[in-house]
Formats: sequence, structure tokens, C-alpha cells
Amino acid sequence: MTASHCVWLSDRGVVAVTGPDASTFLQSLITNDMGALDSQTALHTGLLSPQGKILFDFFVVKAADGFRLDVAREHAAALVKRLSMYKLRAAVAISNISDTTHVLAVWGGEPYCFDSQPTTYAFQDPRLAAMGLRILADSAFAVDVAKATNGMPATEGDYHAHRIGLGVSEGGKDYAFGDAFPHEALFDQLHGVSFSKGCYVGQEIVSRMEHRGTARKRIVHVSGSGPLPATGTDIMAGGITIGTLGSVAGEKGLALLRLDRVSEFAAKGVAITAAEQVLSVTIPTWAAFQMPTPAADAGPA
Repeated sequence: MTASHCVWLSDRGVVAVTGPDASTFLQSLITNDMGALDSQTALHTGLLSPQGKILFDFFVVKAADGFRLDVAREHAAALVKRLSMYKLRAAVAISNISDTTHVLAVWGGEPYCFDSQPTTYAFQDPRLAAMGLRILADSAFAVDVAKATNGMPATEGDYHAHRIGLGVSEGGKDYAFGDAFPHEALFDQLHGVSFSKGCYVGQEIVSRMEHRGTARKRIVHVSGSGPLPATGTDIMAGGITIGTLGSVAGEKGLALLRLDRVSEFAAKGVAITAAEQVLSVTIPTWAAFQMPTPAADAGPA
């Protein structure tokens, strides 16, 4: 059996949502359809503002007593607070269990999880199969679980390089929470939003963007001839800012870009740059969208 890579993602936390109303409670709030958990172990989703922008992105995992939410650790407490705002009379309990639960990632080779502990939850990353497995494990058993995954120890940098290479974004790294729509973060491409479920917070805006095709910005691959500059660097073309550099791994990275601008300046032969380094821009191979056709009058600069 071919060995995989295994790492504890220290920047991930876990929120528990339990109680008899847990499923219906989450269904009324998140971008994805809880009904999908009838046929799969986990789903990727987001909680939006009323204006349709992503406040939190996370995984929802089935547990014996309800659900576990795999979320950015620094935002776990805020997620608990936000969910509690909507609780009203719902029979649910919401708690931050990040201090007692570790999140592991296993990818490459032939990953698996021997989850003998009742508090261990292993699931295929629902965004993209090539991302591998994610495992939520009780901190007391996390080391033993890691040893049972057929995974060689890896670093968090290795994991993010893997994610970047596949073109899979992460909130807080590739887009700012509260400032990006689900389409911009590729939720529509990576099974993070349902267009057939009922209402949820921000649903009207997301539905409008889907049906009108108004997502001008998207997260895409960028690469340079040398190590890319820092996350957050403005991406320029013709003296105009057309996007922002996100996660970086050496010469490769992800960026949130105005694709219509990319096409426009490419047609004019104008370089796309970050900190004066020329970038090439490509769409992830699994994505269904294409680079917009430049306007007919887009000629040489």
C-alpha cells in the first residue's frame, strides 16, 4: 500500500452542534443542503451575511449526537456566537470543542482511517476527491489515529502546497471573510452551495448571481518565474488593481481576480503582475467556468 501524507492542521477548530433540532437549525442557515448527509458523511458549506457574503466557511460532519463543524480555529468562537444569534427556541446546543478535538488531513498514496474511537470522524473532503481525507479526532487519541492512517508525517506547509496546487481556496487566506461571495470563492464549483434547497441567510443574492451569471471575480491559479510575493499583494495590469494574491507556495499561488480584466489586458498584450513579477493566470482544470471573451474593441494598448 502506497504511503500518504498526514498532518495535524493546528489552525483548524471544531464546533459541536447537537440536539433534536440540529439538522433543521443548520438547514435554515447554511449554503448547502443538509439532506446531502443522507448519502455522504460530510459537506462543505458557508454561513453568509444577509448581503450574501461569506462570514464563515466550514465542513459539516455527521456525529452520533448531532454534527461537528470543521472551521478555522481563530473563528470558531465567533461562529458559536453567530449561530447562537439564530437559536431562538430551537432545541440545539452549540459549543466550541477546539481544545479537545484535532483536525487531521491525509492525502496522496492510499489514505485511510482506522477510526476505532467513537469520537473519531473521518470523511472524504467533499470539495474535491484529490484533496484526500479529513479526520476529526479526540485530542487524547489524535496521535494514535495519525499513526493508523498509512500517512507519513508532513507539515502544514505541505498541506497548503497540495491545496494550492489543486486550486482549492480557504477562507481567510484566499479571500477575506465578509468580503467575498460564494461564487467568487468557487463554492458553486466545489459543491459548497445548493441551488435547489429552500431559503437560507443570503440565499437571494447567491441565487441571483447564479442565474444572471454575474460573478466577475473568481479564485484562479497564478504562477511566476520565481517565489511569489506575500499573500495580500495587489495584482496589477496597466496600472490598475485587478485582484489580490492569496495563498502562496513558492512559484505558485491562488488569486482572486477580475477575470474580465485579465482577458481584456491579455488581449492588449499587457502583463499581469504582482510586486512587478509577471504572472501567468490559469483556471483549475476541474472548474466549469471559462475565461471571459475580451470585448471586440480590446486591441493593443
